[in-house]
Amino acid sequence: MVLHSYRARMRGRARDAVAGGFTGADRRLPVAELSRQLLRKTFPDHWSFLLGEVALYSFVVLLLTGVYLTLFFDPSMAESVYDGPYAPLQGLSVTRAYASTVDISFSVRGGLLIRQIHHWAALVFVAAIAVHLLRVFFTGAFRRPREGNWVIGVTLFMLAMLEGFAGYSLPDDLLSGTGLRTAATIVRSIPVVGTYLEMAVFGGQFPGEVILPRLYIVHVLLVPGLMLALIAAHLILVVYLKHTQWAGQGKTNRNVVGQPMFPQFTAKTTGFFFLVFGVLTVLGAVAQINPVWNYGPYRADQISTDVQPDWYVGFLEGALRLMPPWQTEAAGHTVMWNVFIPAVVLPGVLFGVLYLYPYAERWVTGERGERHLCDRPRNAPTRTGLGVAGVVFYAVLLIAGGNDVVAFAFLLSLEATTWVLRVALVLAPPLAFMIAKRVCLALQEGDRRRLAHGVETGQVTQSVSGGLSEGCRPLPPAARYRILMRDVPAPLTPEEPEEAEEHGEAKGAERPEEPGEGARGREGGPPRRRRLRVALSGWYYGDVVDLPATDEQRAAIADRTRPPQFAEDRES
Repeated sequence: MVLHSYRARMRGRARDAVAGGFTGADRRLPVAELSRQLLRKTFPDHWSFLLGEVALYSFVVLLLTGVYLTLFFDPSMAESVYDGPYAPLQGLSVTRAYASTVDISFSVRGGLLIRQIHHWAALVFVAAIAVHLLRVFFTGAFRRPREGNWVIGVTLFMLAMLEGFAGYSLPDDLLSGTGLRTAATIVRSIPVVGTYLEMAVFGGQFPGEVILPRLYIVHVLLVPGLMLALIAAHLILVVYLKHTQWAGQGKTNRNVVGQPMFPQFTAKTTGFFFLVFGVLTVLGAVAQINPVWNYGPYRADQISTDVQPDWYVGFLEGALRLMPPWQTEAAGHTVMWNVFIPAVVLPGVLFGVLYLYPYAERWVTGERGERHLCDRPRNAPTRTGLGVAGVVFYAVLLIAGGNDVVAFAFLLSLEATTWVLRVALVLAPPLAFMIAKRVCLALQEGDRRRLAHGVETGQVTQSVSGGLSEGCRPLPPAARYRILMRDVPAPLTPEEPEEAEEHGEAKGAERPEEPGEGARGREGGPPRRRRLRVALSGWYYGDVVDLPATDEQRAAIADRTRPPQFAEDRES
């Protein structure tokens, strides 16, 4: 009885302390208002939305394990004779960075497990960002008003690659040292300023004496700080702009149907965090990765066999191997096109396309409204084809990064393998685009057939005249709704007026004459810029399978896909 009374008093004191602390904080900050808005936010329930959470929780694991590793790692490039517990290395001259990495693996309690969890978490983190970006791309979730979040995601992917490369290079083993030599060559290939940049980055001729301490600062301070800021901005935008969702009964372009943040979503996402942490721990415990003691310390005159970088920079290695040996001698200087084009120009073009794609698609379609419903990839066949072509392009470069391993494993000529991959790099992406687009149109045709005739039951009946037919049943309402709920913009036409909403003008209002348009714009048809836009719009949205729907159904679809116009729609 006394114990029960004591527990009741303690619970009352704790409740009063929490209430008093909350009241005090709310008097100084808008805690109650922000908490009320945040806790009532709705999150849709679909497995594809977990990809972003995998990336977030892998990053948390990286931070936790990275803090532990920084307590024991020494990034110094000063050399000494190794006398640690790993006998095969004893007596070798190694850097403090390499020696401390081996000591973490063999002398620090739990060090090898933490190292391997950290490395696996890095690989999963970059992979999760990449797959999450693909999900956003193929479903059209980058469209207005989420272009800013797409830019943040692409920047996070680029920073994750830089962070991974910096961490991969810190042990100063023979494998990572080879990657650093490749990086030095890439920097040196930049015309005019390349040599000066290399000397500045490495503190002298490669390998210098300062690159590892500088990479250490980049790895543990600079890039993680930037990524934390971008992740925070990304999450704030997700909450403010509300989540995208798949079409379904009760789901429109102006609401979000799902679970509230507290307590349902909070409980589920907390459990998912521990699941991700557990999987990474199991991988770190049973799957060996980056055994630096087998590679040995870095030596400029040596190289390991089967040297391959981590998968996310494998495309750079493949581009370098496929590029012909083009060089130019000018004014006593050598311009290494065989390094500059694949390792500097190509990544710049690829990331430039990723950054600009949402704005390019919006310009082609002419749409200005907000889009909160995810597209089924089949309903945007051109976009899906472009995405598949990009994935195939990347895959060919990734395979080319291990062309020597492929040739050795399959007993092929290395030169023949390289030429096959060069041809595939040119022909495979357009072929993948055409196949993916035709598959999407075929899937649309299948949807049209199911709407018109229903689903086959598998029961065959015979008519009085002897004819055989298979029975069909109508589609379930949920499946019919999911197929019909699509928002495919119509291609622009030359007679359609130029969209002027982004300039604050009413649609259909008179447009001022563009510079250089002149008589051609007034009498000779639309200007060249307009004709180009119409042609691209027709190519982008011209191929579509019309679905059988009544006028009433089309009006309902148009109403449910109508973009929000007022602030209260955003708060729904």
